[in-house]
Amino acid sequence: MPGALKQNDELEESGESSEELYERMNITVDKGQEPFRLDKFLAGRMENASRNKIQQAIEAGRILVNNKIVQANYKIRPSDNIIIYSEKQVHGEEIIPEKIPLNIVYEDDDVMIINKPAGLVVHPASGNYTGTLINGVAYYLQQKNAAINEETLPRFGLVHRIDKNTSGLMVLAKTEKAVASLAKQFFDHTVKRQYMAVVWGDIAEETGTIIAHVGRHKRFRKLFDAYPEGDYGKEAITHYKVLERFGYVTLVQCILETGRTHQIRVHMKYIGHPLFSDETYGGDKIVKGTVFSKYKQFVENCFEICPRQALHAKTIGFIHPTTKKEMLFESELPDDMKKLIEKWRGYITSD
Repeated sequence: MPGALKQNDELEESGESSEELYERMNITVDKGQEPFRLDKFLAGRMENASRNKIQQAIEAGRILVNNKIVQANYKIRPSDNIIIYSEKQVHGEEIIPEKIPLNIVYEDDDVMIINKPAGLVVHPASGNYTGTLINGVAYYLQQKNAAINEETLPRFGLVHRIDKNTSGLMVLAKTEKAVASLAKQFFDHTVKRQYMAVVWGDIAEETGTIIAHVGRHKRFRKLFDAYPEGDYGKEAITHYKVLERFGYVTLVQCILETGRTHQIRVHMKYIGHPLFSDETYGGDKIVKGTVFSKYKQFVENCFEICPRQALHAKTIGFIHPTTKKEMLFESELPDDMKKLIEKWRGYITSD
């Protein structure tokens, strides 16, 4: 089922979570398998999956056979490859609709594009049960359709998230089929995601690719770390390009090939360039530059201008679930990052 308007108990207390919320399961039918209805076959193979839920997932297009959409009564054959896209979420209480301002960039019957401000948690979790983006979406949907109440509130699909203190564009699915299409695109790494970030230090190369698994820190469980040997965590790939240099910090473009929890923040720290003002990964102190009074005061002023990791989800692109046309959306940098960049630009000009 798609990411419903329900509480996710597995999210971090900060309200931050992994970007991609669906995972893929592969089943290859045994060579000696007799013909059997697909829904019955899967009901016997998957734990905690009722036949009714499996039928709904098949109808939504989240279960494919040999990479094609089929019906629940499809008779499986030996060596068939079955792909199942399932959500990672654990649901709890229903979400309470709340009147929260939303910057909706685009909306149709299938998808909604929202430009999320920094400081707004995406989904309720421990410590953040209310006041989230999804609480606001629930209220928005009710206002559009007066017949909707808390019991009949439409299911609303989250297929990815961005961190609480990261700003920028998110896509949300409004139908089961849109969830299935977007989940597959995220998993296949075909969704275009471009971020802009201010990082500490003068990056040597103009462009580069960071390849290092990302997983929970082995000592501090609320943090994540890079594991370049690939022996822990999940595969993570970030491409970066230098846009502007300010001596002590650099403005970079980051393109995600994968979407792991805190991926850009962890990867940039791994190569020695933590995000500016990122208190979680060491960017909230002077990392580069001599600590003398004038410079120290300047940096502290910059922290006040942008008191969160300087990271913005600028671009998102995907194939529309229904029209099959390519959709591409871009957003401007928020004021705090604009002012931060201008301040650094002025600082190196005055030296």
